[in-house]
Amino acid sequence: MTRLANKTAVITGGSTGIGFETAKQFIAQGARVIITGQNETRLNAAADALGENAIPVKADVRSLTDLDHLAAQVEATFGKLDILFANAGIGYFAPIEQVDEAFYDNQFDINVKGVFFTVQKLVGLLNEGASIILNASAVNEKGVPMGSLYFATKAAVRSFARSLAAELAPRQIRVNAVSPGIVRTNFESKLGLPDGAFEGFIEAVKEAAPLHREGTPEEIAQAVVFLASNESSYVTAVDLVVDGGYMNV
Repeated sequence: MTRLANKTAVITGGSTGIGFETAKQFIAQGARVIITGQNETRLNAAADALGENAIPVKADVRSLTDLDHLAAQVEATFGKLDILFANAGIGYFAPIEQVDEAFYDNQFDINVKGVFFTVQKLVGLLNEGASIILNASAVNEKGVPMGSLYFATKAAVRSFARSLAAELAPRQIRVNAVSPGIVRTNFESKLGLPDGAFEGFIEAVKEAAPLHREGTPEEIAQAVVFLASNESSYVTAVDLVVDGGYMNV
């Protein structure tokens, strides 16, 4: 039996990485999915690869106009929405002395403002009993040199899951965070780390984590499917950390 049969879903940042893999698994479980992204060519290629149950909508989560357009497209295509995976995000590292206003604003605009207003613009279309999943990170409770801004944005996302879960509970809408650990996608190429630094970080995390390995986009997507499905019907406000045990041991 498919776990998301006849469900409708939106995945922001759905053209690559964890978002793309989650869209693939949502569709395999019976859902119809709208995926968003900023790069129209990459977005359309992803939709083609996913098949007829994937609909691409070009949208930049920093733009409230784009999010209004997304909401209009969701309403026109689906009418109502069952699942929202606010997945779009970025991350950059830099010493505090090198951080300027643009560096700060870009991360908070995508990771915090983008997540909040994605939920705000789509919340009126959510069915009673819908599921919202926010992509945080296992680092949301950690501190690492040069990661202050990125880590802070993910702490904010985790906080959103708590407060929004309380606010939307009267509609039986569940809000949870998923927090991936080390997972290889195209994301790490955007971190702004010196050559070799990311590999060094991976090895240190693998050594410390009980499972001693990296995760995969498929494993994170499986966790998101669980949070989106009725199997997690009594789960809300949690942060599901999928990191091989790194943060908890």
